[in-house]
Amino acid sequence: MDWNTVERNWKELKGKLKEKWGNITDDELDAIAGEREQLVGKIQIRYEIAREEAERQVNAFVRTIKPSVNVQAFLIRGGGFHDC
Repeated sequence: MDWNTVERNWKELKGKLKEKWGNITDDELDAIAGEREQLVGKIQIRYEIAREEAERQVNAFVRTIKPSVNVQAFLIRGGGFHDC
């Protein structure tokens, strides 16, 4: 999954983000709203790690995400939902 897909499906993925980085509050995730650089910065601050490490963690997280059925349908149909 690429970051654009993460950004488009931010609300759906918030639970997985919270599982991975529990020190980030729901309000902070709402404020981040899919902005990758904001997420990296928040992880860096909350976990007191280098920016490069925060970026590595975000990249690893994105690679592990399995799209839900709705996201898969969205991607398979070229980025748009259509009536079947």
